[in-house]
Amino acid sequence: MSDTELAQARVRQLTALTLRLTERLEAETLAFADGRPQDVASGLAETQEMANLYRRDSAHVKANPALLSSAPLDDRKTLIDATRDFDAVLARHGRAVDAARQISEGLVRAIAAEVAAARTPASAYAADGRAALGDGRAVAINRMA
Repeated sequence: MSDTELAQARVRQLTALTLRLTERLEAETLAFADGRPQDVASGLAETQEMANLYRRDSAHVKANPALLSSAPLDDRKTLIDATRDFDAVLARHGRAVDAARQISEGLVRAIAAEVAAARTPASAYAADGRAALGDGRAVAINRMA
């Protein structure tokens, strides 16, 4: 296989990966917008695997631009366009994920506040001088949702 054919194969492989990942992130963004984050959860491992592959391949090409330099110009332009589209979708996806996280954290805080408000107020001693028992329920909240 010639250098040009090898570079063309690399460009086309990276373009295909970029397009598949872009399509996947678009679908996930739509799921978040439609209030269906559970649809994203089922394919999260595959999305992460594709993202890691994209990151690795992109870093490899960035470190060795000569790998793609002999590919036909049309193929390289297609990759550039696909990468530009991917960057735009990635930005929208990031905003959707952040919004979903904020909503989830807000729900957890609201539930915790309701539980805390429903509790019997703590008092150190009952009317007969014995320690008050309280309701015995506990709620723990952490910053991760």
